[in-house]
Amino acid sequence: MAGRLLAAVGPWRRADSIRIHRITSTIVAPSRNVTATRTGAILPKPVKMPFGLLRIFSVVIPFLYVGTQISKSFAALLEEHDIFVPEDDDDDD
Repeated sequence: MAGRLLAAVGPWRRADSIRIHRITSTIVAPSRNVTATRTGAILPKPVKMPFGLLRIFSVVIPFLYVGTQISKSFAALLEEHDIFVPEDDDDDD
């Protein structure tokens, strides 16, 4: 349905949006929403990013570790100043 709306608005808008998307996708983030050209030709496969999972884990693991250390130090600070201290309830009666 969106394709029909774009065709009703005018073919120039669709071509401009594809062209702008291609320009920004190489600068911002590699993504592609179009799989065929205006004439119906299928575009080639997108470039696959090598070491994708390695890059993800090399960012996620250090930041998880840093976040854990910040949380531990903040919890120790709260306990030191008696802001949040869990009470020891001995209800073993």
